[in-house]
Amino acid sequence: MRTTRILLVCMGNICRSPMAEGLVRHKARLRGMAVTTDSAGTIDHHVGEPPDPRAQRCMGMHGIDISDLRARHLLPQDFHDFDLLLAMDAENLRGLHRIAPDASLAAKAVLIMDHAPAHRLREVPDPWYGGAGDFEAVFAMLDEATDNLLNALGDER
Repeated sequence: MRTTRILLVCMGNICRSPMAEGLVRHKARLRGMAVTTDSAGTIDHHVGEPPDPRAQRCMGMHGIDISDLRARHLLPQDFHDFDLLLAMDAENLRGLHRIAPDASLAAKAVLIMDHAPAHRLREVPDPWYGGAGDFEAVFAMLDEATDNLLNALGDER
């Protein structure tokens, strides 16, 4: 069985993308799926930092530990190393497309909410300036999208 490699991408890689990575790896492990994950930011301001404490708290309330994750910067090589690159919003999707080595590799990058077509929002809002409720709303969106993503990957096998 081939392992699917998924990269989750937001701006600073300390809120949304580590939350999404935590959800994907947790759910894939529970389902026994061959999936590897990583996350990255389109800016390098937080490289080496752990996820925002509010993101860690929110995830912990759902039984998912993301304290081992560390922010890193998105690299052109990621398009070769990953099968799917999932952006949290249109701005970060544009950032992905900007650094893609070529158009065929850029096609690997899509919005994570493309995996939640019934949801009213197409972009995951950045909870950085918000409070616990904003992180919980982001969790709910990512929970739906990651369930659908893993269901689709399971159907492909």
